[in-house]
Amino acid sequence: MTTTTDPHAVLRTDPVMADLIETHGRLTLQPAEDEFRRLVVSIVNQQLSTASADAIRERLFDHLDAVTPATVLAADRDALRDTGLSGTKVDYLRNAATAFRDRDLTREGLTDSDDEAVIDELTAITGIGRWTAEMYLIFVLGREDVLPLGDLAIRRGLESLYDCDSRDEMRAAAEPWRPYRSYGTLYVWEHYES
Repeated sequence: MTTTTDPHAVLRTDPVMADLIETHGRLTLQPAEDEFRRLVVSIVNQQLSTASADAIRERLFDHLDAVTPATVLAADRDALRDTGLSGTKVDYLRNAATAFRDRDLTREGLTDSDDEAVIDELTAITGIGRWTAEMYLIFVLGREDVLPLGDLAIRRGLESLYDCDSRDEMRAAAEPWRPYRSYGTLYVWEHYES
């Protein structure tokens, strides 16, 4: 979605964000070119450390060569497990591949759906929860106003930056970022990772 206001100008009205922008520069949303591949990344990343997820993802992508619904569905289950995926995650990837094969979950197919409708559509797939759907909104669809409080790094970052204890306090801290909470999220991740 294209906007006419500079997200950084809105974020700079929050002194904490202004400092983060000064520290990390102008971060931007860059939607993934390949929607299905990015969804696979989010599924692999679920509940894993960054290093573990990176290693599994590299082995998985090497094994599949082309990461498409067809290659995931055609791949041998044991070979997918040999990449480091649990049996449950193999099922999740296959569920996602079936959904992509059967429905239009691309940027174009979801362009007229609001964020909650996209979340509902994606979470209907077994293995995709709200966190994965929110990552899809941010990193595939480029939606600008997503605050993924299911993400541990976001919660810890907000706790550190704003002295928040509850999700309600976190939502309140992020309220000045509207309608660009996805951009604010990028800065909180940068802060947390640095």
